Amino acid sequence: MATIMHKILGEVECVASARSRSIRLSVKPSGAVRLSYPRQAGQRRALSFLESRVEWVEATRRKIAARQAELPHISRAEVERLRDTTRRTLPDKTRQLAARLGFDCGRVTIRAARTKWGCCTSENNLSLSLFLATLPDHLQEYVIIHELCHTVHHNHSAAFHALVDRCVEGKEKLLDRELRSYRIPVIDE
Repeated sequence: MATIMHKILGEVECVASARSRSIRLSVKPSGAVRLSYPRQAGQRRALSFLESRVEWVEATRRKIAARQAELPHISRAEVERLRDTTRRTLPDKTRQLAARLGFDCGRVTIRAARTKWGCCTSENNLSLSLFLATLPDHLQEYVIIHELCHTVHHNHSAAFHALVDRCVEGKEKLLDRELRSYRIPVIDE
């Protein structure tokens, strides 16, 4: 792996791989650029490909920046406040819902997950994002129920969705659509 300095794009991470079958270019959410290519293709050919895709990289960076600007932002102090609140409330709320609906789950942990509202392990332990506290109560409950249903079905099969729908009284699609209108906030540094 090597990092080159491109005159327009700045730093570009270049990775030659024996397993790679084609030249690939990606832009990470941070705006960092990665160029990977098969060893046999050679760096010169890969850099030529990069040159042909400079406009695409710049356009992708603009899209990422626009998307980031649309996301809600939250301060570190607010994150700590949310952490304290959710550690006090969400495990109990989860256990109460589990008991009411007849689920058996393991540990309930609270994390600062930035990509998911929650997850369920194969051991039926639940991990919930502290950012659930930014959602209305009924959506917090929906996420918890969704994860509790994973203690029965560790997938997103039709049986899983039928169970979720039964638990939320036929409102799964409506609640899921509403949940998709919310975004996990970006933490201001």
